Amino acid sequence: MNILGISALYHDSAAALISDGNIVAAAQEERFTRIKHDSSFPKEAIKWCLESQKLSLSDIDFVAFYDKPFLKFERLLETYVAFAPKGFRSFQKSIPVWLREKLFQKDLLTKELKKFAPDFDWQNKLLFSEHHLSHAASAFYPSPFENAAILTMDGVGEWATTSAAVGTKNSIAITQEMHFPHSIGLLYSAFTYYTGFKVNSGEYKVMGLAPYGEPKYVQTILENLIDLKDDGSFRLDQSYFNYCTGLQMTSGKFDDLFGGKPRNANEPLTQKQMDLAASIQAVTEEIVLRLTRNIAKESGQKNLCLAGGVALNCVANGKILRSGAFENIWIQPASGDAGGAIGAALAVYYSHLGNPRVVDPSDSMRGSYLGASFTTDEAAKRLKASGAVFDILDDRAVIEKTAQALNDGKAIGFFQGKMEFGPRALGNRSIIADPRSSTMQKNLNLKIKYRESFRPFAPSVLREKVNEWFELEEASPYMLLVANVQEKHQRVMSTAENALFGIDKLNVPRSSIPAVTHIDYSARVQTVDAATNPRYHALISRFEELSGVPLVVNTSFNVRGEPIVCTPEDAFRCFMGCELDVLVVENCYLEKNRQDSSLKIDYKNAFELD
Repeated sequence: MNILGISALYHDSAAALISDGNIVAAAQEERFTRIKHDSSFPKEAIKWCLESQKLSLSDIDFVAFYDKPFLKFERLLETYVAFAPKGFRSFQKSIPVWLREKLFQKDLLTKELKKFAPDFDWQNKLLFSEHHLSHAASAFYPSPFENAAILTMDGVGEWATTSAAVGTKNSIAITQEMHFPHSIGLLYSAFTYYTGFKVNSGEYKVMGLAPYGEPKYVQTILENLIDLKDDGSFRLDQSYFNYCTGLQMTSGKFDDLFGGKPRNANEPLTQKQMDLAASIQAVTEEIVLRLTRNIAKESGQKNLCLAGGVALNCVANGKILRSGAFENIWIQPASGDAGGAIGAALAVYYSHLGNPRVVDPSDSMRGSYLGASFTTDEAAKRLKASGAVFDILDDRAVIEKTAQALNDGKAIGFFQGKMEFGPRALGNRSIIADPRSSTMQKNLNLKIKYRESFRPFAPSVLREKVNEWFELEEASPYMLLVANVQEKHQRVMSTAENALFGIDKLNVPRSSIPAVTHIDYSARVQTVDAATNPRYHALISRFEELSGVPLVVNTSFNVRGEPIVCTPEDAFRCFMGCELDVLVVENCYLEKNRQDSSLKIDYKNAFELD
């Protein structure tokens, strides 16, 4: 049985294909269109999913959409009525779009799907899942657990913003919900907006900025913005926000409380923004810890599955793990709306159709390596057509030469195997470098990624060596857990260094692996398993033989505002548009100094700020 899952028309559109309960293909539309967070109907992602399995839409038994548009429209109308006459401008702007496009999504989806198969039986084959059920399904069904509690947290689905559920074998029962406008995701996004970053994409910047600040505003937030209960439930004072009916996240009252207007994106960051980031991160962690403690108590479960955009807050995830409320946690690597495509398809297969579930003891996401791939011959043809100069090496030689280049301090674009599904590059569409370098973090940000200097980088570490370097025993294959660098690898700060504030802390090495050690000694860890990604594991193993360090810097292969590269052509363009030294595409090995200089392009300003 083949089921196609679709998430679309809000942000991060995607498609996923389930065959007899197995996730066989998944990709975001942005990777094909090269438009970051593309929200359009995912026709290219659908086309690729079908072609990758040599199927047509007529071979698909069901198409599952990740939410219910009529319920969303109901929420929109009820919200405007509740706040009327406030919000008329927003109403005037959004309602025509809903009436023209979103309210009749079933017609839109049917029309688009009929382009793939004119005789597509939409009346019997097109199904709709609720938004939070899609998230919960994406977290539980691929997890390694027979039974588990499930926590979904995001901005808002139809009505739900936070939901708890229990997964048992092949079924999911939602037990509790919090409803719009009371939302942990929207609270965090309000601070994303106020600190000058873009909502729905800049939240991870706030998380990365938080360690530079002091949580000075925690009490201000708890005493004014949010009424937080012991069980993690809460209500937000809507007089401080404007997302219900306005065209921005916060109100003038919010500005008055925190002493000024929101930061303009072009203005320099100050200590105030760092302190605000630290404060909202601390409040978020407290909410999540209270929620998980209560869910553990109420459900009696020892396992926890997480999904929804808030589940990408890897600092909070690390604290959940260390809290001990649950023995095991598993986080969907595509926790945001893209992952809803997988969840919707799995919800149909298991919840709707009642098929039996076989649990994979590692998980069934296949390392999240679910996207497009290219053979060396295909890559060579595409690179040659792009004007690239390269050598084709055998498997052993490409690992050896890449490891040597890492050891020599080179920054490398590493492109291999199947593209990752979700927001993290996990070694197949990655930029990698030497973690021992004290200048690599700054150089990667400013000269290669063209982004803010404060942004941290993650380590990819051999699974069998993770506890030697980080305070982490568990596997973290999807880069969704933060843990501290082991004390034996930390560098003791001088009195003068400890006295520094904000960005001044950036250039002070904190460990023997400074390129992946954040200023609070933490790191967003990815563990690399030989069974899941043998080529990446082999590369890091060879680098360890040369350097004594079983890990590398890993960041996504793209520049600021660009989607992660999908094809060899994308990789070569990015390589020629930034200051990468080496590009490895399958067994094709490219050095920058051998390329035609006329092919260099200005990539720094090619994409919008994200």
